[in-house]
Amino acid sequence: MKPQDMKDLRELIEFLKQYQVAEFDLDRGDIKIRLKFTPPAAPATAVADLARLAAAPATASASVGLPVAERTAGAPAADPDAGLHIVKSPIVGTYYGSPSPGAPPFVSPGERVEKGQVICIVEAMKLMNEIESDASGEIVKCFISNGQPIEFGQPLFSIREG
Repeated sequence: MKPQDMKDLRELIEFLKQYQVAEFDLDRGDIKIRLKFTPPAAPATAVADLARLAAAPATASASVGLPVAERTAGAPAADPDAGLHIVKSPIVGTYYGSPSPGAPPFVSPGERVEKGQVICIVEAMKLMNEIESDASGEIVKCFISNGQPIEFGQPLFSIREG
């Protein structure tokens, strides 16, 4: 690579990191570049704080502004989706659940997936980006339908880990 190409590549990497792009593919004649970044883990303390607040008994100050039915309802019902791992889109694009039209989907609810297994494709700027599961377990729900535009960070699947 020429020095200018190296400089351009460094600038591209910084740009992708700045905008938290998880994967990037470039195929320009004799140059092929594939960059894949590992997203930072969500802070566990924020999740623990949220769980503690949800489990705390309601106080007079906490129930201000809630309808009377909600203040007197007692313990909330257990959320069936609580504790599920959510796979989110690492990029903006168009969601495809199968490798080609008419082909069976990569995964379906009820199927088991392994960490690193391809679970869908997101097309961005005419590039097909394979999205891999970041957890092992059972697919509980797919939140997106085929051909739907998606945003960065939008939930794609929920997985019951284990």
